[in-house]
Amino acid sequence: MCVDIRIKRAYEPPASDDGHRVLIDGLWPRGRTKEQVAADEWRRDLAPSAELRRWYGHDPERFEEFRRRYTEELSARPEALDELRRWARDGRLTLVFGARDERHSNARVVAELLRDDAP
Repeated sequence: MCVDIRIKRAYEPPASDDGHRVLIDGLWPRGRTKEQVAADEWRRDLAPSAELRRWYGHDPERFEEFRRRYTEELSARPEALDELRRWARDGRLTLVFGARDERHSNARVVAELLRDDAP
């Protein structure tokens, strides 16, 4: 079974084919209303810790170490990832995030983890 997981910035308009939209940031996207973000869920428990977020500072040179540390943090919350896996198996899952850089975002890490674990 192939899972359909997408990532999308909170600053992009929602689309009718986004499926279940889950905001996975610890902070609400600056300047966005609930209607603009259109998240079905806001899962702060899937966000990187404040300490890790501050250390990373969205520096692409730190991304690989961020990925390692963030994956370690997520491994302590398997039930949260299990819920995302269920949603992804049931239909399209869109992970919503606020960072500017999609390639070096926490959503990218979560999406890769979910895809790697897919049957």
